[in-house]
Amino acid sequence: HLWGPLLEAVVSTQSTGMVKRLLVQGGIVVNDDREWQADVFVEDGIIRNIGSNLAIPEDTKVVDASGKYVIPGGIDPHTHFQLPFMGTVAVDDFDIGSKAAIAGGTTFFIDFVIPAKGQSLIEAYHQWKAWATPKVHCDYGFHVAVTWWSPKVSEEMGILVKDYGVSSFKVFMAYKGAFMLGDEDMYHVFQRCKEIGALVQVHAENGDLVAEGQKKMLAMGITGPEGHELSRPEELEAEATNRAITIANRVNTPVYIVHVMSKGAANVISHHRKEGKRVFGEPIAAGLGCDGTHMWHKDWRHAAAYVMGPPLRPDPTTKFFLMDLLANGDLSCVGTDNCTFCADQKAMGKDDFTKIPNGVNGVEDRMAVVWDMGVNSGKLTPSDFVRVTSSNAARIFNVYPRKGRIDVGSDADIVIWDKNCEKTISAKTHHHAVDFNIFEGMKVKGAAVITIVNGNVVWEKEQLFTTKGSGRYVNRPPFGFTFLGIETRDKVRDELLRKVEREPYTGPVFIPQK
Repeated sequence: HLWGPLLEAVVSTQSTGMVKRLLVQGGIVVNDDREWQADVFVEDGIIRNIGSNLAIPEDTKVVDASGKYVIPGGIDPHTHFQLPFMGTVAVDDFDIGSKAAIAGGTTFFIDFVIPAKGQSLIEAYHQWKAWATPKVHCDYGFHVAVTWWSPKVSEEMGILVKDYGVSSFKVFMAYKGAFMLGDEDMYHVFQRCKEIGALVQVHAENGDLVAEGQKKMLAMGITGPEGHELSRPEELEAEATNRAITIANRVNTPVYIVHVMSKGAANVISHHRKEGKRVFGEPIAAGLGCDGTHMWHKDWRHAAAYVMGPPLRPDPTTKFFLMDLLANGDLSCVGTDNCTFCADQKAMGKDDFTKIPNGVNGVEDRMAVVWDMGVNSGKLTPSDFVRVTSSNAARIFNVYPRKGRIDVGSDADIVIWDKNCEKTISAKTHHHAVDFNIFEGMKVKGAAVITIVNGNVVWEKEQLFTTKGSGRYVNRPPFGFTFLGIETRDKVRDELLRKVEREPYTGPVFIPQK
């Protein structure tokens, strides 16, 4: 049902100056539902034909994909480039962040606009757009956070959906005094999202109990990075996840839980999905590739590098558990929450863990980590890999099949994936601005050897060939895949809400004394 408007948008927003024709030859094309041997012909940034022995013009550039997979470009639904946060600004801006994404095989990302309490959502959107437009090297979109509630906020949410192509809004149940909303305000935000066809996203932690836990740790003299995890344990994430899904279910609107970091929260999502609730869970690369034991490291800088919220969990089996739920479909797609801070920025909290800027890297290594931990372990097939790194995100955030699929009419965002390519992840070789990599020393097998964005080869032979500012902002229409069936559910629920017809009560009535 989305082909018409999405493909019209593609044709009307083509960039100029790109390679006119491209043939990806000899590879195994992989979508989330099938894989087969085929060539892919691209013209003007759009996939025009797929098959064998294609007749192509003489001036077509040929990309050899023999023995490799040809997959849709990765989609990272959760980044924070250039984010002003906790008194500083994330060092991966839209320039560096989007280049790092491309080097890892990600060709589309959705970043978060986060207004201050009391700030206009539209004003914040324009600020983020001004930061991104001159810098991005690939296509992108925006979610917008709702950090306060009022009739003005409600009105602006509608305008953002109608005029600015925003179809997802995030609420925080944590960061008390800054971004956190209470249950009543969350209920109103969820209702408004349902009215305008926007997906609700939730950072799920019990913010009140986190604040109390932080006070307790500091009073006990626990000021180092380990205090971060100890003050916001797994049960606070699980409780808030359950509460968010419950509120969404009372409104009957879909809900998306960002950065699922624990077994407890993942189990809550799995339980509610089994009951038919419309909930989607997002693990992130950090949670699938490492664990929170690093926060107990003797070197403060090393320990602080792993501080993020919700925390990485010290249980080293958590990453395997999350991958299992990603494989069986209880968790939907992989983001990164890429929000990077260098050593001197993290050191703002050298004497108080609550002042350590929260955030880790991931946008460059996400695809390789998921392949290595998922496909190489036998838990994911190549089609599953496409599903969790691209196609599901495209469906959930309503850019499918423009993004997330190798098909005629889709954008030519394509990755040539070599399952035999081996590398060791390191801050010495990554493309981030940050001076630390949480996956440092991790050996992975499987990587993007060629990345194609809008029909242009922009990553090949370990080199970037991108153009700053060439990425396009993608409008995402409302009422997409996640809303299918919601209207029917409303109707069925309303039929169950019946008034009981009875005779009026005529007996005695107690009258309390003043």
